[in-house]
Amino acid sequence: MIYTIPKILENAVKGHPEKEALKYMSQSLSYSDLQQKAKALATLLLQLNLKKGDRVGIYMNRCIESFIAVYGITMAGGVFVPLDPSVPKDRTRFLINDCDIAHLITIPTQSRAIDGITKEPISLKTVIGLEKDLEVKTIPWKQVFETNSTEVVFPRILGKDLAYVMYTSGSTGLPKGIMHTHNSCLAYAKGSKEVYNVRANDVVASHAPLHFDISTFAYFTALLAEATTVILSDAHTKLPASLSQLMEKEKITIWYSAPQALIQLLSKGLLEEKDMSSLRWVLFGGEVFPKKYLKRLIELWPQAMFGNVYGPAEVNQCTYFNIDKNYKIENDLPLGEVWENTDYRILDNKDMPVEKGLHGILAIRSETMMLGYWNNNELTEQSLYRESILSDYDYVFFKTGDVVKENENGDLVFVGRNDRQVKIRGYRVELDEVEAQLIKHENVREAITYVEKKENDSGDTITAVVLLNTDGSIVDVKVLQAHCADNLPKYAVPEQIYIMNEFPRTTSDKVDRNKIKTKIAEDYNG
Repeated sequence: MIYTIPKILENAVKGHPEKEALKYMSQSLSYSDLQQKAKALATLLLQLNLKKGDRVGIYMNRCIESFIAVYGITMAGGVFVPLDPSVPKDRTRFLINDCDIAHLITIPTQSRAIDGITKEPISLKTVIGLEKDLEVKTIPWKQVFETNSTEVVFPRILGKDLAYVMYTSGSTGLPKGIMHTHNSCLAYAKGSKEVYNVRANDVVASHAPLHFDISTFAYFTALLAEATTVILSDAHTKLPASLSQLMEKEKITIWYSAPQALIQLLSKGLLEEKDMSSLRWVLFGGEVFPKKYLKRLIELWPQAMFGNVYGPAEVNQCTYFNIDKNYKIENDLPLGEVWENTDYRILDNKDMPVEKGLHGILAIRSETMMLGYWNNNELTEQSLYRESILSDYDYVFFKTGDVVKENENGDLVFVGRNDRQVKIRGYRVELDEVEAQLIKHENVREAITYVEKKENDSGDTITAVVLLNTDGSIVDVKVLQAHCADNLPKYAVPEQIYIMNEFPRTTSDKVDRNKIKTKIAEDYNG
């Protein structure tokens, strides 16, 4: 039986030891090779006095080493924490300190960034993957792979033990860490393997970076099915024509990404010239897929099934809606139905179930659900809905914050959000966090943000409107954008920033966001 993440790899080695597990550019690893390298890393971590439950950072782009890190850390009983190399150093430093990370695993291309991160006080003691002098100890990959793992005794890991902490944008202005156990991770991997019938002869494209929650499909589902995973380089993801060529060459059978990646492929990937007959599943999630692009893709790839995947990172995946070439797309796709081993409620603003057909907040109860938010019991409790069945027993649901309703077919349909969380290129962004960073600028006294849709359906963008200090402060909007870029991920930086003299307000003195949006549209957009 498979109860933990390391058991996924152990089971695959028993079944197909020499089968190609991973491909990246010119590199390739069999399942046996992957296990051997993960064991060497796990041994080194234990020699560094890693204790069960200790957090270990993973700071790297898409690469084979990220898979070695995930399986090596969990094999040693550690908890992996994906860190996005594209975010500002201060944010990374905050996450490292917040999780009390003593060991960070990286690759040589991140050498300069790591150097900058370790210049300030930080909890790090060791950086694995570099061979250079830093403020902390460094260990190169060559030394990792020379570590002898034959004599080591690995810790016993339980399914309910913590496996990883994945950070997302937080409404308080600080990121929040979502804690997942081996149980919740395996429940997702087993569920997605079953729903999409992932098989050993599949070739899965690993498009999402590890810090993006949909990456769990490639890291866990594909390996659970003993499939081959092709890791897409950053260069390929930025060059759609090159990416489509790689998909054709590798005969990709399962694709999973945010819709924007597929839209870019459609518009610049020369898909009409490529043989994609190997594709049998095209999965997408994270945001709404504009139907005109989806229709075109279905026409181009008639042999493939398309799947609308839904689930906040707190519950991994919880619903699915699968379509084929015969499905008539008239409106936005529904979220679909919840999968096995999952229950749900649709709640009003008093946490009472709504009548059928009415909309409300979706609450999910599932084996895939998170343990809670790292270091934040109050936020965890606020996110839960407890349905008391017996005096001493509760059914616990996670309140997603997504407003949904059931349609006439019984499918869940997305209506909107009840808070200020939005999706930008598939990433969750709390608009409150963007506003908090703008207000930190010395010349800004107030800020509001909202989302705008581009005319060409190329994705949502963030717009900010600010008030400057009353002391006659003057600041260029490019300076404000640079300030945001220093403190936020790239996808959360406002594309447009406007400056107003005063904000229109309601009779209760609250900022009238609708009037601001209208005024900006009139003054700047004609």
